[in-house]
Amino acid sequence: MNFEVLINNLLSAPVLFFFLGLIAVFAKSDLEIPQPVSRFFSIYLLFTIGIKGGAELAHSQWNSEVLLSLLLAVSMSAGVPVYAYFILRRKFNSYNSAAIAATYGSISVVTFISAVAFLKEINLDFGGHMVAAMALMESPALIVSLFILKNTIKSDNSNAKVSWAKLLQESLVSSSVFLILGSLFVGVVASEKSYHELAPFTEGLFKGFLALFLLDMGIVAAKRISALAKAGVFLISFAIILPLANASIAILLSYVLRISQGNAFLLAVLSASASYIAVPAAVRLTIPEANPGLFVPMALAITFPFNITLGIPLYYFITQALWT
Repeated sequence: MNFEVLINNLLSAPVLFFFLGLIAVFAKSDLEIPQPVSRFFSIYLLFTIGIKGGAELAHSQWNSEVLLSLLLAVSMSAGVPVYAYFILRRKFNSYNSAAIAATYGSISVVTFISAVAFLKEINLDFGGHMVAAMALMESPALIVSLFILKNTIKSDNSNAKVSWAKLLQESLVSSSVFLILGSLFVGVVASEKSYHELAPFTEGLFKGFLALFLLDMGIVAAKRISALAKAGVFLISFAIILPLANASIAILLSYVLRISQGNAFLLAVLSASASYIAVPAAVRLTIPEANPGLFVPMALAITFPFNITLGIPLYYFITQALWT
């Protein structure tokens, strides 16, 4: 195992700024990123990764690997909530189990962006279609979790009445999915000349904005950690073990399907990540009985830091061992 890759990831500027955000809260600093500025960082990162993925996709061929990668991405997003729900039901009620299962079946865009930056650092190629795979993994987990919830609790006690068509529509037009898909489309159809004109904005500033965004994420994560004290060892362990299991499944299936190493790595990262923005916001509307003090800090304060510090190089080590 090449620990140099692990050390380089931990000592990369964006990851160090994440730790700086954690330290700022623990040191009781008044450092804070204004919400509108943080929102701009999110928009920039989604826009950049989308348009760059679209440009790569425009030069890619739609072959069996592309189709298999997209199919595996959707299958992981839909499949994870099924076994996650029944594991969680051993400790929690149906509402909280469904909410946590949906959170861990969906994905973290920022984790994906960190993984893309990691691949560029080590010069490992990946397909532009992986941006589309990421966008496709946003919604299935929530839909599957709500379906399981609806069919496993008594109808007379259920307040989680869902319009499936409306839920699907809202998932597709949610800000993160809409922007990433829209930017992907622009990247596909835009001329090569116009894309290169954006390069100083999309290429030159990317790492700086990612570092500042992770600084903000560190501040937010540190503020959420206290909420996990009441959750106990089970949820903290779940927030690490389930992502490792999901990544392992994605890597094994990618290997069997002969998906390239770079794409397999990104599928593993996506499968191991958990949503702390899109799905929690939707869960608050569709499953109001669920406690956000459980699933939000789990995803943001445990799984997210684990993935961007230790998970990403670990998934790379596994794929490197299998693909070489």
